[in-house]
Amino acid sequence: MTHVYRKQVSRMLLDTLVRYALHLYPKTCERSIADKVRIPPFISSFHSTFRLSSVSRLCVQQHNLKGMSGVSLAVSGPQEHGGMSLMGSLRVIELQLVAFVLVFSASGLVPLFDLAYSGLVSIYLMFLARFAFPSHGCGPGPMFRRSRLFQVYAVVGTTVGLFLPLAYVLGGFGRGDKHAVRFASPHLFLLSFQILTENIISSFSLFSPPVRAMVPLMYTVRRIFVDIDWIHDVWLNKTLPADAHLKDKAWFWFGRVLAVANLVYFSINLFGFLIPRFLPRAFLRYFQERGEIYAKVVEEERYVVNNKSHPADKKSH
Repeated sequence: MTHVYRKQVSRMLLDTLVRYALHLYPKTCERSIADKVRIPPFISSFHSTFRLSSVSRLCVQQHNLKGMSGVSLAVSGPQEHGGMSLMGSLRVIELQLVAFVLVFSASGLVPLFDLAYSGLVSIYLMFLARFAFPSHGCGPGPMFRRSRLFQVYAVVGTTVGLFLPLAYVLGGFGRGDKHAVRFASPHLFLLSFQILTENIISSFSLFSPPVRAMVPLMYTVRRIFVDIDWIHDVWLNKTLPADAHLKDKAWFWFGRVLAVANLVYFSINLFGFLIPRFLPRAFLRYFQERGEIYAKVVEEERYVVNNKSHPADKKSH
């Protein structure tokens, strides 16, 4: 990659990182002199190197949103914050995520299998929504209450799964570390498509709760295998020179710990939340809604039959 191309992609990554950070750290968004931006500490070191775009500065100035994460479907629902809709703001950010992922794909940083997997998952979800679990017309709503513990869980997932890998890829561009960029990009690719799909699905009543639950489930399963490959690379294939500087050692171990942290978190998310709690809750809600609809249909049919039978009884008398 040329220096200009690497700088453009780095700026795109930083813009995306800042916008997602603002969803978790809204109180740090203050306007200061010379049109500067105060951003969370863990990305402040990049601000002196790459200038934020005007769109990111506008998001900082108008930001009025709360955090979201890969488990947002469980507590999502249509809501507004001030004059800016939650869905509208997130879609701008997610489209930028897809944009730089497509840049990675064109550069060969994302395997063809992961590109095909995302497309097949989208087709399969449409198939489920049309034939297997058609919607009953009920609008999307939260399946879990937004408790403080759940919010902490979501913030940890967004930080470990999105913020830190974005910072890792951005640092890889800046340091010329091709291994860091190549092995963290598939993880970000799958997560960005999951976030995009979750928010599109949660905004339409066309998709039933089981279909909504399948989105994080299928993407998390694939991402676990991607994280295993990431761990295999940074722990077995990547070595540190004997005379490495302290910052090189810190960067080396940051990549190792980050890969393990993602595997641990999303394994817990899959086996401790999505399968035992989220998926059963989605099916329970779906069949409860279907049972209520069937009960109303039966009641209406009985009412019609009774109304038809009463005039016949009166004529006989």
